[in-house]
Amino acid sequence: MGILHPRHVAGAFAVLALMGSSALARTNPLLQPSTLPYEAPRFDLITDADFAPAFEQGMLAQNNEIHAITVNPDRPDFVNTIEALERAGRTLHRVDMTFDNLYSANSNPRLDAIKTKFAPLLTQHEDEIYLNTALFNRVATVYQKRNSLDLTQEQMHVLTEWYQRFLHAGASLSSREKTRLKDLNSKLSVLESSFQQKLVAATKAAGLVVDVEKKLSGLDANALNTAFGAAEAAGQKGRWLVPLQNTTQQPSLAVLKDRETRQALFQKSWTRAEQGDGNDTRALIVRIAHLRAEKARLLGFRNYAAYQLENQMAKTPEAANDFMNQLVAPTRAAQDEEEQALTQLIQAEGSTFSLAPWDWDFYADKLRRKTLGYSEDDLKPYFELKTVLEDGVFYAATSLYGITFNQRHDIPVYQSDVVVYEVRDKDDAPLGLMYFDYFARDNKFGGAWMSNFVEQSKLLNQKPVIYNVGNFVKAAPGQPQLITFDDVITMFHEFGHALHGLFADQVYPSVSGTNVARDFVEFPSQFNENWALYPKVFAHYARHYQTGATMPETLQKKLFDARHFNAGYRLGEVVSAAMLDMKWHTMSPLRKIKDVDRFESTTLEKSGLDTAHVPPRYRSSYFLHIWGNGYQAGYYAYLWTQMLDHDAFDWFKKHGGLTRANGQRFRDLVLSRGHTEDYDAMFEAFTGHAPDIKPMLDFYGLKTD
Repeated sequence: MGILHPRHVAGAFAVLALMGSSALARTNPLLQPSTLPYEAPRFDLITDADFAPAFEQGMLAQNNEIHAITVNPDRPDFVNTIEALERAGRTLHRVDMTFDNLYSANSNPRLDAIKTKFAPLLTQHEDEIYLNTALFNRVATVYQKRNSLDLTQEQMHVLTEWYQRFLHAGASLSSREKTRLKDLNSKLSVLESSFQQKLVAATKAAGLVVDVEKKLSGLDANALNTAFGAAEAAGQKGRWLVPLQNTTQQPSLAVLKDRETRQALFQKSWTRAEQGDGNDTRALIVRIAHLRAEKARLLGFRNYAAYQLENQMAKTPEAANDFMNQLVAPTRAAQDEEEQALTQLIQAEGSTFSLAPWDWDFYADKLRRKTLGYSEDDLKPYFELKTVLEDGVFYAATSLYGITFNQRHDIPVYQSDVVVYEVRDKDDAPLGLMYFDYFARDNKFGGAWMSNFVEQSKLLNQKPVIYNVGNFVKAAPGQPQLITFDDVITMFHEFGHALHGLFADQVYPSVSGTNVARDFVEFPSQFNENWALYPKVFAHYARHYQTGATMPETLQKKLFDARHFNAGYRLGEVVSAAMLDMKWHTMSPLRKIKDVDRFESTTLEKSGLDTAHVPPRYRSSYFLHIWGNGYQAGYYAYLWTQMLDHDAFDWFKKHGGLTRANGQRFRDLVLSRGHTEDYDAMFEAFTGHAPDIKPMLDFYGLKTD
């Protein structure tokens, strides 16, 4: 079926089109709300074949809904225009949310093909809405008389957001300019989808295959068994395969004793998408960057970062860069001290080689053992995944907010490892549903994330259905599912996003929950990380998987004291990646990038950081956040929101810490507000002051002049 645009759908034809699809709607589980609790997706019924017709029918249905708004003979008002827009497209939204989950967490060639086909069609469909002159005129009419409409605070904010969203999308452009914008958007959607697919394939292909077990000395028995099984599954029987994670540094680099193996693994990671083959992404990202720059200029902005940050908390790339520049000097000073300490350790062992990026984690772990007296292997027996989840992540949430969790075994899932919990509020009222998909698969995007299957909305009478996804190494059959402390932090982080979605209390879905600016959305998630090391919470979940004994106080203290250890490295790799992102998105559309590696190296050299020893967390060629996941010109947000999170946690520490009263206050003033007020005002209402960078610097132990 072809794509029908609003201006093409009229009168009886629209009715007939929907009547013709009624039989399909009865059989396709995506085309009507699910009958499961909370409208959870019917993964027991949904097949890959359902998505293409569901996308087509979803777009058709929304076209009809938009057409009905534009031809409404009544004068535009909030209900018949803005509220009608909030109700429109619900079928398409349901299809898209379900597809996005499967595509990113459990993909296959059929879903790849659907993504390739529908990405430009969905972009075109969205353009037809936001560039619809008749529709924009109605929105503008309501906006212009907003002060006389007796709107609630949320309604006023929703109206303002819709008006600004149309402007941001190009609604005020000329007809010729709109045509060019549509072309740019279509090309970008194809290229961004292609990047995602190439990167998944490149990461999978770049795993390190080893012939001799001795080369993997340092890996524990579970990791060796996992590597052996991974190789067999990849057709490399009798060998070992160390798959890549999404970041530059790989977890195994901290324990692999053979330097050649470490170097080989690092180089596999560093060059994964630069092999000159079909999965090489360099030409692709140059094209994306140029098209984004041209789009920004067309919309009246000097560069793409200025366009993206217009509706963010930072507001301008200059503000974001100024903030990051405050981190450079103290971070570089810490990096230099760390590099010197690692070099001295290498020399003390009698080695003569110079410290290289593939050595850093290995010798940092040695230095940690020497100075702090513990290693990751000492910690892992105390971090069993389910115990961390239920007695750590859930326990902190119950202590702060009074909510409770019950595992559901009657909700169908999309993969056998996925588990589901029902969440109930402090008065035992149903609050939402949570899915957890923690284990790495070669058909899953790297990293970790949270999103919704169903978003909270009083208008639509919907409660949130949320999922957290990770990429933890799955234990061999029969072995305990032990995880690293970094994995523990990831669990608390992603559940912070989930709380932001679970506590949503909005009428309108467009401003509900996590539908906020990029440089605010990471605030609740990074704030929630603080409870992982909060003594009362830590003692409740950090228990030995065999004996149930709590972690010895001496080991706990060492872990707590390690907060400042390697801080220059940990912070620096993120700052350099954020600067790299910003450089890509502040370039002129007239600039022609011929050498991606040179562009990157020049940018990193000018950062002021020690990028020779501390490479960016993501290199340009595999920077999924900025080329495929919506964080373009926004990776700085992870740093910006650390400022917010440490400042807010400082408030907690000064007011009694982990208490129900404090949790309720944070829920009432931040977590439940969605995007219903100004971000600065929201933050200041909670802390009593504007964001302060000092608690963040104190957390890392960074020295300032």
